[in-house]
Amino acid sequence: MHPMLNIAVRAARVAGTLIARGFENRSELATESKGSNDYVTQIDKEAEKAIIHKIQQSFPDHSFLGEESGETEGKDSDFQWIIDPLDGTTNFVKGIPHFAVSIALLYKGRLDQAVVFDPIRGELFTASRGKGAQLNGYRIRASKPKDLSETVLATGLPFKDKARFGEFALGLNKIFHECGDIRRAGSAALDMAYVAAGRHDGYWERGIKPWDIAAGELLVREAGGLVTDFKGGNDPLFKGEIVAGSAKVVQGLVKHLK
Repeated sequence: MHPMLNIAVRAARVAGTLIARGFENRSELATESKGSNDYVTQIDKEAEKAIIHKIQQSFPDHSFLGEESGETEGKDSDFQWIIDPLDGTTNFVKGIPHFAVSIALLYKGRLDQAVVFDPIRGELFTASRGKGAQLNGYRIRASKPKDLSETVLATGLPFKDKARFGEFALGLNKIFHECGDIRRAGSAALDMAYVAAGRHDGYWERGIKPWDIAAGELLVREAGGLVTDFKGGNDPLFKGEIVAGSAKVVQGLVKHLK
């Protein structure tokens, strides 16, 4: 395992332990609202601090971009860690056991290492650039359906900006009538990890943040999938929209989204 990926895995497991304990005692947690249907708990904040502390022990000069703490500049700006300490906070708050820790490393602007850790199922998705993607140490590959009619896809609803649902529904209607079925599970990081593992055949979402998808993007690419924006552009990380899957699936989705 790449040494930086090894540190990211350790950080994810530390955060996962905090999250699992917090999930067992949700009634005692302080929960705040960041916006419409957008929650943050003390566990989000504690987990992010724990991740950053663990990484800084080995790489004190690296910079960070975290969902809760924002952007922190380091002396070595070539390396930036992008962190979502608890992707799927609403699921966590409501007692739905589907959420994950997401940690990615950018090196000179390119995704280099990725970890998505599901602390409830004990599933660890990892990827290093050029080395493939793994689930609990075993190689994973994205599925390659022949066309959309054979697919089970994942997406996310525009819950933070419901005024855009009409626009979203136009694409959803077209895609739904071509695909096999659609899932909406509430964690972009796990949606992307599931695409990498071949559980979902494709995924799309708008209104997404870099920390939601950074690790998942590298997982999908290293699993043999394709990741684009809604126009088919190949660098979606900071564009707020993403499409992932095999080349045929992405082509079929982009046709209805652009």
